[in-house]
Amino acid sequence: MDNKGSSTIEITIALLIIILILGTVLTSIENTTEKIIKSQETENIETLINEVVDNLINNPGKPVKWDEYEKGTPGLAIINEDGQIIPNSVSYSKFNALEKNYKKLITENLFHSKIKSSIELIPQKTTISSVKIGHYEEPNIICSVNRLVKCDFFRKYVIKDFQNDGTCSHEHDQNTHSCNYFKIFKGNLKSSNYYLIVDESEKYHLKYIIDTTNDKSMNWQTTASNVISINEKIRFHNDTGEIVFIHLDKPKAKAVIVSVPKNFERKYLDYSYFITNECKLILKCWY
Repeated sequence: MDNKGSSTIEITIALLIIILILGTVLTSIENTTEKIIKSQETENIETLINEVVDNLINNPGKPVKWDEYEKGTPGLAIINEDGQIIPNSVSYSKFNALEKNYKKLITENLFHSKIKSSIELIPQKTTISSVKIGHYEEPNIICSVNRLVKCDFFRKYVIKDFQNDGTCSHEHDQNTHSCNYFKIFKGNLKSSNYYLIVDESEKYHLKYIIDTTNDKSMNWQTTASNVISINEKIRFHNDTGEIVFIHLDKPKAKAVIVSVPKNFERKYLDYSYFITNECKLILKCWY
């Protein structure tokens, strides 16, 4: 083979090597670019869901009663009795309302149907089960954020909390007792059940009296159950209603008086459901 032919082969080999190197470099650049794009997308999504979570737990929504109207901009924050928004809080009734219309309010309105998600509420210091809403399949989680929040669960049904100071018709010293009262009419019993609910730690260690201004009692009974029905213990003497007093032989007892609808599930008649709980709220997103 002459020098000319040898040079041609060398040039061809060199060109092939250059092409391979260029191909490798281009592939590497493409992979790097793709990773940068995905990384940027992930960062954008993380920013978005952080904003979504913070807005949900610090905003009651618009209108404020959007959960009753089932439309509007969702928010989960609790509004207290003084009309103030409690930061980093979750209203359980709004949380349940969000579950009913999650696709429209979250998937479509907030994520424009491009991202699937779920929100889970996990109580931290009680035996209450966690609650999850949204999509349930989680193939490849791309982002997850969590916040510590306060959730009221069924606290809206509490009419008296014995952790707070009360009033006694027997003039019991509130340094050694917990007493409180509420007014009830016959018609109330047609739609609601009234209960004295005590914490598990108080069971068998707490004595109580349930009486009215017209039927005073001195009969102390032991709390042999966490749930004590009040309905059948009330006798009405007139149509103006009765004032019911409940006396406990311990100060600041872990107990509440609740009024719940007739169809309220008995499994939720637990003291932990009627106090404000510290929970972890987790929002997960994926494609």
